[in-house]
Amino acid sequence: MNKLLLSTLLLFLSISVNAQSKKKKDQNAIKEMCGCFEVTFNFAETFNYSKDSTYRPSKTKVDKGLEWAGLVEDSNNKISIQHLLQVGNPAKPMIIKHWRQDWEYQNTDFYMYNGDNNWVFEQKDKKDVKKQWTQKVYQVDDSPRYEGSGSWVHVDGKSYWENTTTAPLPRREYTKRSDYNITLRGNRHEITNYGWVHDQDNSKIIREAGKEDVVLAKEKGYNTYVRVADSKCKAAADWWQKNNDKWQLVRNKWNEVYGRNTNLSLETKVEFKELYKHLFSDEITKEEEINTIIESFVKK
Repeated sequence: MNKLLLSTLLLFLSISVNAQSKKKKDQNAIKEMCGCFEVTFNFAETFNYSKDSTYRPSKTKVDKGLEWAGLVEDSNNKISIQHLLQVGNPAKPMIIKHWRQDWEYQNTDFYMYNGDNNWVFEQKDKKDVKKQWTQKVYQVDDSPRYEGSGSWVHVDGKSYWENTTTAPLPRREYTKRSDYNITLRGNRHEITNYGWVHDQDNSKIIREAGKEDVVLAKEKGYNTYVRVADSKCKAAADWWQKNNDKWQLVRNKWNEVYGRNTNLSLETKVEFKELYKHLFSDEITKEEEINTIIESFVKK
């Protein structure tokens, strides 16, 4: 009986250690996305299914930039990474606050994009997200963008994570296209020996209430992040040090909004300006005014 008890205990400890080891590998892979990177953004429309003979596909787009990805939070069940673009004259660059990605372990609360600046709140069962990580992606003003859950895979010397989820139109599209209202994003993040890759297989979706989704076109995205010396992104890292307190206030307010756990609809503009234009103003620094601005975009 004692031998059976000992064997059971050893088996339990082995399983526990392996689970912790896997989680540690996941955390290390996520944090490999931090640092200074030369980024190349590649997007090409691959197939279209429009019945309109005048349909014109989106032009192939290739952009390059220098991007700093800094660790905002690093706890046992959450890792938050802020991205900043560093552009212009290297001697005196301009810093642009870019997207943010939060990774949450075994998260059950989701805001799923449903078109027209609406996100539907969904709660998943714990068993459906067991040992998974949710990637939550936010706009430049820390408003919601998209999120999805999946398992990090470490096999054959590779570390990658995959998920398919609904999202708003990317900035490169929504100023030019109005013939679809949802991007169904097939995301794959893979850590490489030079940095990491964001590989995408996307569908451009027309969604109307009471009807089945219509696929207008397919798109391929392939964004490479090539690691360079952190010193190249010193201006961006310094900018974040000076501005993090303000953006912490912004994140705090959004966390309160997300914590309401209800469907979320946002205004596109308030007083003829998008949210990021309000918050990017150097004059906006106080908690009360930040809260008021964000709340003014939340539809009641």
